[in-house]
Amino acid sequence: MQPLADKYRPDNIDDIVGQTHLIGIGKPLRRIVEAGREVNMIFYGPPGVGKTTIANVIASKTNKRLYKLNATNASIKDIKAIVDDMDSLYTMNGILLYLDEIQNFNKKQQQSLLEYIENGKITLIASTTENPYHYVYKAILSRSMVFEFKSLDKNDIQRLVRIIFEKLTDSSEFRNITYDEAVVGFIADMSGGDARRAINIIELACLCGKNEDGDVNLDINKLVDYVNKKYLDYDKNGNSHYDILSGFQKSIRASNPDAAVYYLAKLVKAEDLLSICRRLQVIACEDIGLAYPVAISIVKACVDSARELGFPEARIPLAQATILLATAPKSNSAYMALDKAMTDLDIKDNIKDIVYYEYGNNKLEQMAKEYMRKMKV
Repeated sequence: MQPLADKYRPDNIDDIVGQTHLIGIGKPLRRIVEAGREVNMIFYGPPGVGKTTIANVIASKTNKRLYKLNATNASIKDIKAIVDDMDSLYTMNGILLYLDEIQNFNKKQQQSLLEYIENGKITLIASTTENPYHYVYKAILSRSMVFEFKSLDKNDIQRLVRIIFEKLTDSSEFRNITYDEAVVGFIADMSGGDARRAINIIELACLCGKNEDGDVNLDINKLVDYVNKKYLDYDKNGNSHYDILSGFQKSIRASNPDAAVYYLAKLVKAEDLLSICRRLQVIACEDIGLAYPVAISIVKACVDSARELGFPEARIPLAQATILLATAPKSNSAYMALDKAMTDLDIKDNIKDIVYYEYGNNKLEQMAKEYMRKMKV
């Protein structure tokens, strides 16, 4: 059975919810789509915000054959197979390759794309949840336009929820769906700005709440029972998200491995891998620092392992990194020294105490002063 998120995926740019900074009237990405321009692009942002949907719309506008690959399991061989297919009748207008999670391609794999991008055989749209300036090969970046996608706000999700309920009511699967605005707001809150997650919640709720006649009557109490517990315990974009991350870091800073592992378990339960990995690397630099500098490389290895493994196995290297940091000696000397220097830079020149500032790169001025002193000018 086709998932609702795919079944009701918009095929027109006007039907896409959110991303008005990119696809609003007169905005850059919309202009490219409407003009049917063949441009290599990199989309980056959180999951479920419309990256794949817009790639589909671009493919239809340019009349190109769309191929989709996921970099987590694709290889150079897969790319060559797509290029070899160019001579077929279906690819006369060229190929649009949508490469999801491009950050999982190593440098050699990304370099293999360059030849086909430069000779025009492939128009590339790559997507990533990471910062492309850190993970995408510079030669590809220089040949691409980069667009940042943002999490959908609550109003966007609420609008989407109403659209999906309306389409489900018109379908043959459900005869009638009744709900109130509290249900719409609840789904929007639980989605965390992720359209795909919101649609999955709707699908689960409707399937569980469907009676023998095909009618669905949803209220808050029923919805709470239907929705997976992890959505309720942990709101990725809400205050609890930052409270848990803060508790996680403070437990490590206080050298309390038990408390640190407890907060880690909460984060793992929510499957928030990216936030955990980022926070561990921050802690290694900010709180451990020069007291045990090798911790930075060890944590980086654990983080890379976790990202490669994915959940549930990722929890093991994450726990190792957490306990290592919690039991390691602490020093924030480098962090504090840089912050103090940056604060001093904010002091206006006319109120600085010149005695404490020597500009070693101003050699000409120093030589002139020394000459004047010797000549007693």
